Amino acid sequence: MRSIKFKIPAFVFLWIVIVSISWAQEKLDLDMVYRIKTEGIGNSQIQDLSFYLTDFLGPRLSGSTNLRNSRNWTAEKFKEWGLSNVRIDSYGDFGRGWNVKKSYIAMKAPYYAQIIGYPKAWTNGTNGFIEEEVMLLEINTDADFEKYKGKLKGKVVMTPANLESNPAFEPEARRLTESDLEDRKNITIGGRTGRYTPEMLAQLRAQRSLDQMLNEFLLAEGVGLRITGTRGNFGTVFHTRAGSYSTEKVPTVPELEIASEHYGRIYRLIKKGIPVKIEAEVEVEWLDDDYKGYNVLAEIPGTDKNLRSEIVLLGAHLDSWHAGTGGNDNAAGVAVMMEAIRILKALGIQPKRTIRIALWGEEEQGLYGSRGYVQKYVADRNSKEKKAEWDKISAYYNLDNGSGKIRGIYLEGNDMLVPIFEEWFKPFHEMGAKTITRRNTGSTDHVPFDAVGIPGFQFIQDPIDYGRGYHTNMDVYERMQFSDMTQAAVIIAAIVYHTAQREEKLPRKPWN
Repeated sequence: MRSIKFKIPAFVFLWIVIVSISWAQEKLDLDMVYRIKTEGIGNSQIQDLSFYLTDFLGPRLSGSTNLRNSRNWTAEKFKEWGLSNVRIDSYGDFGRGWNVKKSYIAMKAPYYAQIIGYPKAWTNGTNGFIEEEVMLLEINTDADFEKYKGKLKGKVVMTPANLESNPAFEPEARRLTESDLEDRKNITIGGRTGRYTPEMLAQLRAQRSLDQMLNEFLLAEGVGLRITGTRGNFGTVFHTRAGSYSTEKVPTVPELEIASEHYGRIYRLIKKGIPVKIEAEVEVEWLDDDYKGYNVLAEIPGTDKNLRSEIVLLGAHLDSWHAGTGGNDNAAGVAVMMEAIRILKALGIQPKRTIRIALWGEEEQGLYGSRGYVQKYVADRNSKEKKAEWDKISAYYNLDNGSGKIRGIYLEGNDMLVPIFEEWFKPFHEMGAKTITRRNTGSTDHVPFDAVGIPGFQFIQDPIDYGRGYHTNMDVYERMQFSDMTQAAVIIAAIVYHTAQREEKLPRKPWN
């Protein structure tokens, strides 16, 4: 068979050579990777950090006393490790702090039974012990309010809820398969423009309006306690807030969220005409001495005279919800990022750029800490005003998807980063981390950085118990995966190190 020769134009050949050389020249310090692995695996502090962040410090609700204590504890730990410029830095206003001082609820009749339940965040207390028969309020239209008017003062009330407890035929904790990871690389263009039809949206708005009317009605009537059910199985309570941390001090009805199984039992008894009596007491404390929000910051200073003013940021949010101890959301992320910077400090590295860790406040209420930091130091997204650190930050690395191992990284649509991270992840393929995707991911603290043109990243992680356990009373130490977190800390330490040592900052997407 006769061979066929193809002639490549000179300019095309030159372009291929230049691109190939530029990709091949991305530096990978394998000696440092080895040292990071040795320190991170052989001397891991992950389990100890996790204990202190959960069992010792407890729930860390935004603005609470425990969150204040957590800021102080982490700052002291950074000082103990010898980090520089350790500070608890205010990003601006947040609102009122709130603590649960006491919470108890049980069914007294037709027989005694303990109930799993927790106050909704920022609700008022019950103003003492309550022992009342539960009233089931069935309100579907505006007219239904009249039949309860003047009858609810001091009462315990509940409303119908469609809470199904489905059997778990498949485990919710799992590893991402190779197929799952390959799917993370796919980018869909177009598709559905919304989740709801106009009819569904109209129904949703009507329900929200009715719910608002109900809240105002219960407050005006002087209801003693409202109990609501939540999704979740086997006593897991997904908790939320009903009150407000606003400094306007808007009063609320005391409200307890209880396990769906216990809620269902009370509801069925009442529907069968069997009276249910509840005893309960909720005592809360409002903190009005300081309405500011804070982040905890610490550094390993850069040493290169031309690059030391530049910054590589890594971080995670320190706050959690209040019924559990915030194990997977997000003590895990905090412990991993603290361990990553500990590893680098323990190895005595002298980075070219400054490496800064940030433990964000009030993420759960709307990314307050990271948004506040960006607004204060980096840029104003709306006015496009660039501030002092906009030209200085090379990258921000975030961890906030539980304690599962890292499987790769989201590059937020930045094609220029693909060859860089493909090289940096090579030493960790055997640890299961090799998926580099251009896809976006949202809903956590890298978003404010990406929004102003700073390369901001969230890692791909195995979900494990994250989806089932976060924002619940069972998001605790026992749910955390320490070997996975050790892997994550090693990978992040290596990536942060390479970012700090790179001759140039990471390439950015345009932002004007």
